[in-house]
This record gives sequence, C-alpha cells and structure tokens, in this order.
Amino acid sequence: MRIAIAVSLLSIVCASRVRQQAVEVRGKLVCGDIPARGVRVKLWDEDGGPDPDDQLDQGYTDIDGYFFLKGDTSEITNIDPVLKIYHDCDDGIKPGSRKIKFKIPKSYTSAGQTAEKTFDIGKINLEIEFAGEERELLTSRRRRVAHNSKNKPKGKGKGM
Repeated sequence: MRIAIAVSLLSIVCASRVRQQAVEVRGKLVCGDIPARGVRVKLWDEDGGPDPDDQLDQGYTDIDGYFFLKGDTSEITNIDPVLKIYHDCDDGIKPGSRKIKFKIPKSYTSAGQTAEKTFDIGKINLEIEFAGEERELLTSRRRRVAHNSKNKPKGKGKGM
C-alpha cells in the first residue's frame, strides 16, 4: 500500500513538472551553386539518459532548396533541439546518405505548443565536409518511393 501511494505521489510531482516546449527552424540548402532539392530534413529533441529522443517534424527541401520545420513536445527538462540533414551532395557513388547535425540554440525554444521565434540557419552549402558527419545507410523503400513520386514532373515522359 505504501509503495502504491509513493508511486502515485511521484507521478503527480513529475506530471506537474512536465512542460510543453516548441521550436522552429528554417533555412536554404545548396549543393555548390545549385539548390539542394528534395533533401530530407528532420527536427529532433535529443535526450540524454533513459528518456528516448523525440522526432518533432520531418520534411524535404522544396525545388529552391528551402525548408521549414516546427514541432513541440512535453519534457520535464529543457528540450535539446537538433536539425538533421540527410543528403548526397558531392558524395559520388558511396552507399547511403551523408548525415549532418546542427544543435539549435536554446534561446529559440519556447514554452507552449508554438515557438515564439524561428531559428534561421541561413544558407548551407552541402559540399562542405562537416566535423562529426555520419552516414545513414538504410532508408525505407516506402519513403523513397513516396518522395520520388511527389517530385516527378507531371505530364512529361522518361526521356526528359
């Protein structure tokens, strides 16, 4: 009985400390002097310890290389937002995609479900080799097929 009461009290204390927090990020990606079209971008809250990381949003750059992501999550501690970019710029025929991560400054996180200001990461040339760059070797076929079918020009044949 005492254990049940202690667990209930601990749950109430923890729930009262959980805060909704939000973040937004935008930018433009290029590969040399060409817009990096269709590049996968993800917004994460990377947690240390036993709390699993939370994916807040994901998308792809538009035809001009621009992206905008926003998301929110409930956490006891401050969120640690990270932008992840998966691309093949200046990559030759290596398997998988290059993966780079950028920590978003804490000053761009807000209490609530809507960010008060947007972090503009600016224009990034993906030809750069970034310190700590990784590779993602597996991408689901479903995601590739869905993305590629969205970006195909309509009404034109294969011989473009």
